[in-house]
Amino acid sequence: MKGRRTLRLAVVAAFAAAGAQAQGYPSRPIRMVVPTSPGGVTDTAARTVAPPLAAALGQSIVVDNRAGAGGIIGTDTVAKAAPDGYTVLAVFDSFVSNPHVFRNAPYDVVKDFAPVSMMIRGPQLLVVHPGLGVRTFPDFLSLAKSRRTPLNFATAGAATSSRLSVEPFRKTAGLDANLVHYKGGGPALNDLLGGHVEAMIASAGLVLPSVKAGRLTALAVTSKGRSELVPGVPAVSEFFPQFEAQSWVGVLAPVGTPRAIITRLHAEMAKVLAAPEQKERFTSLGYEIVSGTPEQFGAWIRSETGKWGKLIRERGITSE
Repeated sequence: MKGRRTLRLAVVAAFAAAGAQAQGYPSRPIRMVVPTSPGGVTDTAARTVAPPLAAALGQSIVVDNRAGAGGIIGTDTVAKAAPDGYTVLAVFDSFVSNPHVFRNAPYDVVKDFAPVSMMIRGPQLLVVHPGLGVRTFPDFLSLAKSRRTPLNFATAGAATSSRLSVEPFRKTAGLDANLVHYKGGGPALNDLLGGHVEAMIASAGLVLPSVKAGRLTALAVTSKGRSELVPGVPAVSEFFPQFEAQSWVGVLAPVGTPRAIITRLHAEMAKVLAAPEQKERFTSLGYEIVSGTPEQFGAWIRSETGKWGKLIRERGITSE
């Protein structure tokens, strides 16, 4: 009896301490780690919400780019950080695929993180450099199949959606592709714009501004149907039924972060994302606002890691 009473007292004390900690939260700046280079979708999303979120919380939010090892370095930094709400992680969809591609990932995406909120979600675009000389998806397929050498596809990294989406695409379409991996969407986009690579399947948020400026040609979208973002551009599924891919960005904290802090962060982030200017900003980038509950985000992560893990095992995809 005495042992049980001691255990109950310890649990009560722990909850009381967590509650007291949450009541004064935040009392100093918060670090939002982005595990990619500046310029990509995750970085853009983090820097878009950081100022209004900081204003709502009453403390500054420092966006900290920690690129390297396909995002593992920055992600592991947060996994090992103190679970006190002062270090959070902004992740792209590669978060769920990285551990399946990089076998030595030192963290578990489900067990080592506390979901705060998904932020945005949107389709990907198949884009090419204008110098390739194709304007339609059928023309692209014809050219790709007729070439003696495979087209060079840029990717944001070995485990990112811009790489993983190419795998089922090239198998379904019956074409080959030479994958050129970069350390983030920004560097990949720069080389595509420079004509050093020829094509890319990337989040609309990353490439849409360049499409609108006429610096890239959009040939297809990866959503189930056509998108208002690129009127007149067909969906890949019109040619290859069942093909679909999405990009998303969300925020997590280290596992063990007090529930009251997670609730506060989620509530303030939901308010920020609900603001008309945020909707307008992200819509212009090709995304819809998705600010569901932490539980819904956690369920999404579990579902996505299962889906992409299966694909990666079946295709034998590695970090090379």
